[in-house]
Amino acid sequence: MPYVLFRSIFGLWYNAQMMKKKKWICASLALLLAGCSTTQKTTMEDLYSNISLDAGFDTVLYYQEYNADTEASKAHFEETVSLFSHYNELFDIYNDYEGVSNIKTINDFAGISPVVVDPAIIEMLNEAKAFSTMSDDEFDVTIGSLLKVWHNYREEGQALNEDGKSGNVPSISELEEAAQFEGWDKVIIDEEASTVYITDPEVSLDVGGIAKGFATEKIAETLEEKEDIGTVVINAGGNNRTIHTKPDGSSWRVSIQNPDGGSSFLTVSAEDSISFVTSGDYERYYTAEDGTRYHHIIDPDTLFPADHYRSVTIITKDSGAADCLSTALFTMTIDKGKAMLETYEQETGETADAIWIMDKDKADSSVKGTELQNFIIVATDNIKDDITYAIS
Repeated sequence: MPYVLFRSIFGLWYNAQMMKKKKWICASLALLLAGCSTTQKTTMEDLYSNISLDAGFDTVLYYQEYNADTEASKAHFEETVSLFSHYNELFDIYNDYEGVSNIKTINDFAGISPVVVDPAIIEMLNEAKAFSTMSDDEFDVTIGSLLKVWHNYREEGQALNEDGKSGNVPSISELEEAAQFEGWDKVIIDEEASTVYITDPEVSLDVGGIAKGFATEKIAETLEEKEDIGTVVINAGGNNRTIHTKPDGSSWRVSIQNPDGGSSFLTVSAEDSISFVTSGDYERYYTAEDGTRYHHIIDPDTLFPADHYRSVTIITKDSGAADCLSTALFTMTIDKGKAMLETYEQETGETADAIWIMDKDKADSSVKGTELQNFIIVATDNIKDDITYAIS
């Protein structure tokens, strides 16, 4: 059965990754692809699966395609890996690549000169800017100076944790110093010249909240244009994007993991081409001397990791939008998050739904949700009937 095949491949991938990199954390979503009925041309048995461990974005790229033409599926996988690597080079903020002007290049030339870049970078930055406006700057890729401070402390903290020691926490003065260097008014995008220029040398871009989702969406759009494409699932480290409906006509069923680890404890169903993206506090973090786990999703208002929720999952067509929304909603109250989803629909004409998972002690009396184990789960109205909860 396809699900057994998926679990087997996933197990081999996970073991290899843990040997290769102890700090790698499993993707928060896993597609459940059970089914065995047939259609006229392609059946649920016509499943091609492959994995790339080094395509980029510091994650594993998992690919599945239901297609009677196996050679076409192989070619689609190879193109997917190539494009994923290409976008990784463009959006990288840490590494240089020969012949490539990327986000790091833009940051390096801040206050010096404009940088000629690939149009994909400008498209991605324009999308990021739009989400910054929609979120009242809760989502902001211009706070790279602040995020760099946390990145350095997190890298140090993870290394200390591996040695059985506690990590350190940046002082509020250090964070406030870094936080003052931000703002889209410091970023000049010239679409005609295809250049990006940061006017303040202390300001830098960090596109971690959009880059992987944007790349996944661009790849999916490329595949959707192919006449020989089948039914596809791309899982880029938890950024899941489907193409078309499964051959047996059944819904995609996505499992959302327990934030405390172990098996998943709820699934959500959706149709046709769709994206599922989760932001969680269990993905990249370290533990400090105060016993607190400091994760990677920083609230620009408090300057510290947001602590409203354990995870936020977004379900919408566009993977890049889902990436931005999951990050933004992680720092907002549920009411503000719902308001942003409404704004997104008004601005784009696309619907987006959300699932919030929070610890019980973080939910006040105004939060109405489903209790499951030690959590409260809140979902937007459109998908409440599409969620199946595990037995608590």
